[in-house]
Amino acid sequence: MDARTPNKSPFHRTPAFPVLMLQLIVTLAVALVLWGFQGWIAGYSGLLGGLVALIPNGYFAFRVYRYSGARSARAIVGEFYSGEAGKLILTAVLFIAVWLGVKPLEVAAVFGGYLAVLVVGASALLIVKGFPKH
Repeated sequence: MDARTPNKSPFHRTPAFPVLMLQLIVTLAVALVLWGFQGWIAGYSGLLGGLVALIPNGYFAFRVYRYSGARSARAIVGEFYSGEAGKLILTAVLFIAVWLGVKPLEVAAVFGGYLAVLVVGASALLIVKGFPKH
């Protein structure tokens, strides 16, 4: 008998959704600010850096929130570990793809976009606390 219970709520109702949306907004804002002040190369470099953080975070959130309920505790823990491993691998692959596949590239802008999105993720508890429960 399978004790895992699939989460029946839509993904946009999970606590991760507002964090991911804020990370998307920060990614776009960083790209626009860099583009406005330092040019289009810095702009798309910042965008790519933000996406290198955002895409793996979305993957992780999707994996972790696939199941719900006390009967699914073991599945949730398993998804947490496999989601985190996948997130790290995906981050490395995306960084390598950006470094090897995008020329010209502003390295500082890539890291700036990446770090800006990480800061939003680090403040996730503050963001989720204000998220309305439905």
